Amino acid sequence: MRIPRAALPWTALPLVWMLLGNCAAQTASYELPPINYLDAKVQDPVAVLAERMAAGDVRLQHDATFGYLPSLLQALEVPTNSQTLVFSKTSLQLHRISPSRPRALYFNDDVYVGYCQRGDVLEIAATDPEQGAIFYTLSQAEDDEPRFVRDRGNCLACHANSRTQDVPGYVMRSVFPDRAGRPRLGSGTFTTDIRSEFQDRWGGWYVSGNHGSMRHMGNTIFEEDPPRIDREAGANAEDLEPFFRTDRYLEPTSDIVALMVLGHQTQMHNAIAAANYETRRAMHQSFEMNRLLDRPEGHLSDLALRRIDSAADKVVKQLLMCDEFTLSDPVAGSGGFAETFQARGQRDSRGRSLRDLDLETRLFKYPCSYLIHAPAFDALPDEVRNRILQRLVTILQGQGDSKDFDHLSPETRAAILEILVDTKPAIRQWVAAGKTSLR
Repeated sequence: MRIPRAALPWTALPLVWMLLGNCAAQTASYELPPINYLDAKVQDPVAVLAERMAAGDVRLQHDATFGYLPSLLQALEVPTNSQTLVFSKTSLQLHRISPSRPRALYFNDDVYVGYCQRGDVLEIAATDPEQGAIFYTLSQAEDDEPRFVRDRGNCLACHANSRTQDVPGYVMRSVFPDRAGRPRLGSGTFTTDIRSEFQDRWGGWYVSGNHGSMRHMGNTIFEEDPPRIDREAGANAEDLEPFFRTDRYLEPTSDIVALMVLGHQTQMHNAIAAANYETRRAMHQSFEMNRLLDRPEGHLSDLALRRIDSAADKVVKQLLMCDEFTLSDPVAGSGGFAETFQARGQRDSRGRSLRDLDLETRLFKYPCSYLIHAPAFDALPDEVRNRILQRLVTILQGQGDSKDFDHLSPETRAAILEILVDTKPAIRQWVAAGKTSLR
């Protein structure tokens, strides 16, 4: 869009150039309006739990071995069999982490809890419906009134960059670890999600379970002479006891299925948050321009609509798991996570759920993310959520000719749509209305 200088007061020009600058590249503007990441009130599960604790409704119990970990997991409804173990020194308490003392990570749909042996704090990340990932610590020292401390930006050095889709978010990294667990960053590093090549996954992590002839980077260290990582040595490890003392953790496993779900979930959360941020920014900037140009209140510029369309497209592709790595052998976990995870699914009239796992050629039997049921998805601004729903229905009804969704057979599309119609009222309303356009 081109604006004649004569149409604007000179005092407004700096704001105009700022607004018309590279609008998509605003990796630090989450601290400013309209996001106000550090100052806006949040209602993530940890913030809600803190309110309940302050009211005396919940009291965390301190354990002599694990500190507040068991009690916190119970209060946040995080299953212990979600445990995954990372031994690379790639997080806050790196001095507590090594191949013999890995860091444990536990998660549910909206919360991630990190535990280190002899750690000073529990590290927690929780998803706020509006603001995305919010980071906290909880001291492991016994206290009559344990309190969560919200991070004021330190975590964002690693959790707000291109690996998190340029918003405060989550990242699962695969590195080349040495014998002390230090990542050899000069050898490369990978962001792990469902698109990742299997051979590039889980460097610096322990992995328990079976994966046939496929090989990953887990359970092994980087040898410098010659430079290599022995993927064969870490393959199909049903028992992790040869690597470290498993009795010092809540579970003896680092379940491969939990690791695969974690890879999908982290980037799905990031995609939803990125769409939320981008839409709010686009609308905010468009409305600012409305005031300057005396346009109608609430008018969305063509630029704003293009940005919102692009954000919606990215979420749809993430939801429908485009470019997912195809498994060449079946995968089987070792710690009961798969059963726990599937049992939590919302099921349609035929008993099907988006949480149903495949594990033969792909992660999910019906490749549409279960996080479409998450509070963060429902909290998306109408302008982007409606576009996502419209495109999702269009694709699942077999309309359009985009090659991005060729991985979905007609039968799979029909099954996903039937599940969504039964379990997602917004989809049911959209289909019932026969909408194929936002116009």
